[in-house]
Amino acid sequence: MRLTDLTALRYFMLVAESGSFTQAAQHQGVAQPAVSMAIRKLEKQLDTQLLDRGEKRVRPTEEGQVLLTHLQKVWQELIYADQALHHMQGLLKGEVRIGIPSMLGSYYFPPILMAFKSKYPDLQLSVYEAGTRRLQALLLAGELDLGVIVADTPPTSLQTHTFLHEEMLVCVPQDHAFAAMLAVPYTEFFQEDLVLFKQGYFHRDYIEALSKEVGIQPKIAFETNLIPLTKAIVRQGFGISTLLRMVIAEEAELVGIPFDPPVYLPLSLAWKKGAYLSRAHQAFIDFMLASTQTESKIKPAMP
Repeated sequence: MRLTDLTALRYFMLVAESGSFTQAAQHQGVAQPAVSMAIRKLEKQLDTQLLDRGEKRVRPTEEGQVLLTHLQKVWQELIYADQALHHMQGLLKGEVRIGIPSMLGSYYFPPILMAFKSKYPDLQLSVYEAGTRRLQALLLAGELDLGVIVADTPPTSLQTHTFLHEEMLVCVPQDHAFAAMLAVPYTEFFQEDLVLFKQGYFHRDYIEALSKEVGIQPKIAFETNLIPLTKAIVRQGFGISTLLRMVIAEEAELVGIPFDPPVYLPLSLAWKKGAYLSRAHQAFIDFMLASTQTESKIKPAMP
């Protein structure tokens, strides 16, 4: 077997990923010539040029890309192995990195997160806010352990567990014509000026899917991910929006009306399929699903 120098292989992987001998050396805390010499030796051993050493950026050759792809898989497995051995030592300690969309992070998750922290005080919870699409990318890249996504057809690369179906309501001020209606047809909703989240968030994806269904282009008056600002704009009559029922529930100056037909979003806890789940990760998954089963009533799926 020719691939026996793990140090040289690690150097090669870092250079190929960063495009720089200098960055790879800094990452490993060694001198740049040591990295260069080790990779030269590796290329000589394999009788193959692994890197295209351009003037501005170093790139893997075709052969180097093949080696890099395999090394990345092996390195990830080594990380999983190290994590598994670490967590087998006994105490439930560590970090849980979870991504949550802002609407859920503000109105649904605080009690769950606080209760979990109270039960497991030695665990560190790191909460990241982003849209569904961004959270999926972070999960696949290994930058997040767990994430909350809205997906009735989740990617096959993610393991998901739906924990709640929550209704999206039309959000209007009290003096709006829709406030007296029992339900708002999609076609009438899209005649109004809208206040929407930016692209990449389930709020916006949901609206765009509905607009395609009815064949009407939405009239976007404001784009903001700030929920208090969205509510203020709606209260002042400069546009209407659509928000989860839980977000409007205690707003005396706003009215939430179901769509016709109504729409429920499937909210799922997701993690990368095949990824190592530490005891800390599994504890959070079990705690959250137990909490949602006792506190939430499952509603019909999106029609």
